[in-house]
Amino acid sequence: MDIGFIVVQSLSGLASASALFIIASGLTLVFGVTRIVNFAHGSFYMLGAYIAVTVVPWLLEIDRSPTLFFVGVLISAIAVGVLGVLMELLLLRRLYKVPELFQLLATFGVVLMVQDAVLKIWGPVDIPGPRAPGLRHGVEILGQRFPAYELFLIVIGPAVLGLLWLLMHRTRFGILIRAATRDREMVGALGVNQAMLFTGTLFLGAALAGLGGALQIPRVSASSQMDLSIITEAFVVTVIGGMGSVPGAFLAAVLIGQLQAFGVLVFPKITLVLVFLLMAVVLVVKPWGLLGRPEAAAGRAALPEGILSIRAFGVPERIIAGLAIAAMLAVPVFGDTYMVKVATEVLIFALAAFSLNFLVGNGGIVSFGHAAYFGLGAYAAGLLVTKGGLPMEPALVAAPIAGAAFAALFGFFVVRLSGIYLAMLTLAFAQIAYAVCFQWVEVTGGDNGVVGVWPSAWASSRHVYHYVVAICAILAIIALRRVVYAPFGATLRAARDSEQRADAIGIDVRTHRWLAFTLAGGAAGLAGGLYAFSKGSIDPTLLAIPLSVDFLAMILLGGIQTVMGAVAGAAAFHTIKDIFMPLTDFWRFLLGASIIALVLIFPRGLGGAFAALRGRA
Repeated sequence: MDIGFIVVQSLSGLASASALFIIASGLTLVFGVTRIVNFAHGSFYMLGAYIAVTVVPWLLEIDRSPTLFFVGVLISAIAVGVLGVLMELLLLRRLYKVPELFQLLATFGVVLMVQDAVLKIWGPVDIPGPRAPGLRHGVEILGQRFPAYELFLIVIGPAVLGLLWLLMHRTRFGILIRAATRDREMVGALGVNQAMLFTGTLFLGAALAGLGGALQIPRVSASSQMDLSIITEAFVVTVIGGMGSVPGAFLAAVLIGQLQAFGVLVFPKITLVLVFLLMAVVLVVKPWGLLGRPEAAAGRAALPEGILSIRAFGVPERIIAGLAIAAMLAVPVFGDTYMVKVATEVLIFALAAFSLNFLVGNGGIVSFGHAAYFGLGAYAAGLLVTKGGLPMEPALVAAPIAGAAFAALFGFFVVRLSGIYLAMLTLAFAQIAYAVCFQWVEVTGGDNGVVGVWPSAWASSRHVYHYVVAICAILAIIALRRVVYAPFGATLRAARDSEQRADAIGIDVRTHRWLAFTLAGGAAGLAGGLYAFSKGSIDPTLLAIPLSVDFLAMILLGGIQTVMGAVAGAAAFHTIKDIFMPLTDFWRFLLGASIIALVLIFPRGLGGAFAALRGRA
């Protein structure tokens, strides 16, 4: 291979790493101080690009000079920083004392609202940005042409790192950020105004994301899909480097930039997998990231993130459960085809959400990639029917087996970690599974998916298949609920509340969590198999991050402090989507606003609100 080509490819990786570091540095600073996993960070990146493609061309009409170009970039970054402050003042400040998962859900609601706001303001068409004056030419390096703007990006990343180092070590604000990253509670005990510290950190983090987006406009067009495409990579950089560590983010960005630059040449078939394989390996070998600290992942929530008490159904609960089951069974009799479809999907998602809450609420195992087992179950059932020639019945049996098998494999490594790093490792494995399904075109059909996944002849009617789903989903939920009430469930809750005490009395915490992870994966796989036959097709989106976030939204809306809250949350979430989607093209905005409103009004979820009302009564 030509040495000039290698050098240029390496420089290209450094340019990408530099841009990625600028974005990830803001994310790691925000998490280090506030302990918020900010899904809206990608939205700030997108807004930085959109504001830049609006402001920069206007400035260049005055004078096409490099100075005005970068003035426009800085204006865009500052404007996004102000938007970050508004989000902190109006939303996050009300949520600092609720469980961190609710903060995550609220920022996801912001993502949905910003996506539709961008579509409304700038339209659905990608907007190309102007090229940077004075940096439009190419530079010859060892016989290879390399863009001058890419060389500028290589310089700007270390420059931002240096400025952040000066800020963190030479200013009182930066020292407070470092102190809060180490021990936020102690900073508050010393009398520091945490509200101002959080607001300043959100401004800095959002401005860095906006700066990263604005700097990209000469390279890529502003697009409404930019947010979700970058947030995953930013999370990977932050986790590999160590949550809260800016130098760690820089080191991780360089590693990922080089891996992406050369991985496409060496491993073209698994390009999408490489980054997440790196994250999985780093977390397994060094659980806190390359330069991270254990305390950086230890966030405290005012409300326990799990089931608070186990009690048998009283008369009101029995009546509600009976009415819900009767309503589901009566839908094919009194409802039209669309209503039957919605009810069938509610049952499927209720099972998937219940299996996730079995992990989160009962075991304290937060999974950001639970859709992987849902999708793998769907693929197992669909491929057995379309390529194996088997009927629906054995395919449905294979779906939970496939989900449980992969959950057992991934869970063996996942349960060795805790906190945000455990959650991120579940995300890494889910993305690996997604990438395999996306790129293994010969078997999975790639992004086209697989069609023709239909039930057996006796269940081909949507009304009959609804009863198949109802029986399977209800029985599976009842079985999982019995496990929650069994000694195994009590052991999981004991380990969730105090791993050290559980270990001291002889409980094998890791084995119990691994078995719980496997069981939840099997239930999600069954839900995925049922969904495949309901839709008649499967594709990689069934394993993607948005569906995992939907499952998290369902259990949080329902209430992770209650056993059956996930079922109510799944019904509410899916019903909201089906009500708003037909009404307007901007259904994401309404859905995001609904999620935020529910988080603010019902911080314990619908199940928690019902329990509180029952307690007052």
